[in-house]
Amino acid sequence: MERTEEATNAEPVPLNEAPGPTGGFFYDAAVLRPRVVLAYSTAALALAAQWVAAKVALGAAPPLELATMRFAIASVVLVALSLVTRTPPPIRHWRLVTAAAALGFFGFNSLAFLGLRLTPAADSALIVPTAIPVATAMFATLIRERLTSRKLLGFAVASVGAAIVIVGGQQDGAEISTTRLLGNLLELASAVSWAACLTVSAVVLRTESILGFVTMASVLGTVMLFPLGFLEEGYRDLLDWGTQAWLAALSLGVISTVVAFLIFFWAVHRFGAGLGAMISYIVPIAGLILAFVVLGERPLPLQIVGALVIVLGVRLAARPAPVAMASPSATY
Repeated sequence: MERTEEATNAEPVPLNEAPGPTGGFFYDAAVLRPRVVLAYSTAALALAAQWVAAKVALGAAPPLELATMRFAIASVVLVALSLVTRTPPPIRHWRLVTAAAALGFFGFNSLAFLGLRLTPAADSALIVPTAIPVATAMFATLIRERLTSRKLLGFAVASVGAAIVIVGGQQDGAEISTTRLLGNLLELASAVSWAACLTVSAVVLRTESILGFVTMASVLGTVMLFPLGFLEEGYRDLLDWGTQAWLAALSLGVISTVVAFLIFFWAVHRFGAGLGAMISYIVPIAGLILAFVVLGERPLPLQIVGALVIVLGVRLAARPAPVAMASPSATY
């Protein structure tokens, strides 16, 4: 059987099992299968929810303490899942896992939450998800993931759609302030940090389990973030956060970390860092849906147009190139 047909029909590797010794990534067409679309949509909703939850929590919680509590909560849940499923951590790859934790768990969250203090949640929810796939595609070339002309076209179209969504939501005529600009730059830096994390994680996930990797990285990220809390209130204010802030922190830890990260890194394992990061392009669409359902905010017509353009770009990037006829002896 040819490699492409085998990969298309293959079942996804369970979260607590490592991939086979051959490694590699599955056929791009699998991104368009209903089960995968559902997984991507679930992750996008969970990731979109983090900006609303974080903005609520930051009304009472300092950003670095909130980032620490997010991963402390997530780590408790992930360790419990690992113990129940008897999933070992990828100790032999501790250097790469530590690098991923520093980039994606420590770096991303500290930069993102600091930026969120200075800029509206809408800016964060649009800037970060739309910057991640492009940055990841660039980083992924370092680990020999192919950046085909079709993927480049898909990234370009999706980026245009994201820009339309952003412009469509900024029609109030207000001038951007220096503080808001600094916040947006911090959000952009957090996206680059997350993209680098995805690239490193793609290497680890070629041979290690998804649950083991996410658990170990989350624990390491919590340890890295913990000392930064002493630069703020030193965790003396935890009891003063209030119910609303703690519920938001719980949502960040369980929904936007455990659920979203397991799906996100499953996508990285199955499709590679470049296509796995395409989840991020769906986040602005999920953000518009959440804003409508939860807050009653109706999306503007231009934002709907942008969302449709994003979907077109994702489909272009995920669509496989035509496969030339091969001889019976050809291998892949």
